Amino acid sequence: MKRRVLITGATSGIGEATAWAFADAGYDLLLTGRRSERLKALKSELMENFEVSVALLCFDVRDRVATEAALGSLPEECRRVDVLVNNAGLASGLEHIDEGDPADWNAMIDTNIKGLLNVTRIISAQMVERGSGHIVNLGSIAGTQPYENGNVYCATKHAVHGLSQAMRIDLLTHGVKVTEIRPGMVETEFSKVRFHGDEARAAAVYQGVEPLTGDDVADAILWAVEAPDHVNIDEIVLTPKAQANSYYVNRSK
Repeated sequence: MKRRVLITGATSGIGEATAWAFADAGYDLLLTGRRSERLKALKSELMENFEVSVALLCFDVRDRVATEAALGSLPEECRRVDVLVNNAGLASGLEHIDEGDPADWNAMIDTNIKGLLNVTRIISAQMVERGSGHIVNLGSIAGTQPYENGNVYCATKHAVHGLSQAMRIDLLTHGVKVTEIRPGMVETEFSKVRFHGDEARAAAVYQGVEPLTGDDVADAILWAVEAPDHVNIDEIVLTPKAQANSYYVNRSK
């Protein structure tokens, strides 16, 4: 029986790249996101290229009731989730704390923390009952290295870091693995979302740097999941060669 991976936020960036990586590795897919047309297009492309099953769920992880309803609506043959990739997340705004927009704060807190919890609560319970599974949480180097203007985003990724460590302890006796992936600079829609569609400002983030790609991060996720059963990869930190940490970036002239 093929293993099934559930990937949240699969409509772009790291989530989409992860879907391609796992499909190529022969996993059946359960993909979630808010943009139904993108999900349908991705499903079509994956099924044209790989002999895997692809199920779709369109909902917002921030909405606990919608999350429970969507995951509860799956047919019996799709309910077994062997790997959960908690990828859905975002940054919104980049200002000092005294100038921040509470709407941005709520979007980040509700997605990056509550959304992760909403999905994990349901799927982890199934894994505990079965005595096996693997949860992968997408964190960030910002989860241990706060930077100027990143306040609330950094706080949410600190929460993901803490939750990942706590999940590892809570699920230890149930045979469920937990891994946190903590990338540095990745060029996806991340900065465009953070700057509310300002493409010029988003492009400036990566100026003079060859950043990570969604594929780079997807490769790390798959490698962690494919480790031998007795091996748990607790966390992976990966950055571009030109980025030492949140503060030091070597930009070419």
